[in-house]
Amino acid sequence: MKNLKQEIEELNENLAKQLPTEVLEVLGKSIQDLKTENIEENSIAPGDTFPDFSLPNTNNEIVKLKGLLQNGKVIVAFFRGIWCPYCNLELKALQASLKQITDRKAILVAISPQTLDYSEKLKDNHILDFELLTDKNNALAKQVGISFRLQDYVTLTYGNLGIELSEYNENDNNDLPVPAIFVIDTNGKFVDTNYMNRINIKELIEQL
Repeated sequence: MKNLKQEIEELNENLAKQLPTEVLEVLGKSIQDLKTENIEENSIAPGDTFPDFSLPNTNNEIVKLKGLLQNGKVIVAFFRGIWCPYCNLELKALQASLKQITDRKAILVAISPQTLDYSEKLKDNHILDFELLTDKNNALAKQVGISFRLQDYVTLTYGNLGIELSEYNENDNNDLPVPAIFVIDTNGKFVDTNYMNRINIKELIEQL
């Protein structure tokens, strides 16, 4: 069985074959430009209190961080949306390891700015047994310090690929979260994370 890193490498190879060179160049430039924003340095640091949140799940029920923490550690996985193939791979990998996570008395939730309907579709597509929460207008991601505005030149390219963020997120600001995973202890303190590169699930579980 392939691990997440291997699946991403395979996806990269397939995209390199399928997408026009000019599209690949735009996506590569976007990543490089994003790195110059020093998001990791400007986001919350280990030992900081994670912002309390109350966000709707796919049933439009409010899920509160304080309530989750009563049952143990909480893993918060920020992802971009159903349209992102890398996010799909990561969520499937987290689902495959969900029992190992819950056996360690931890709760997993995944958060994106997309609407409830798209999260419900994503949950059904991959038979996900953890909550997908909607962070309207990327409000929580901004508090955490991992929100960024997609560059105009990339928005145009996304549109040409059939990805209209305004439809997925029901706004026109093109704000997205940097994919990141936070482990929050029972006191609400952030203890670990993974930025930009997708998490090593095995390492994540070992830290619980």
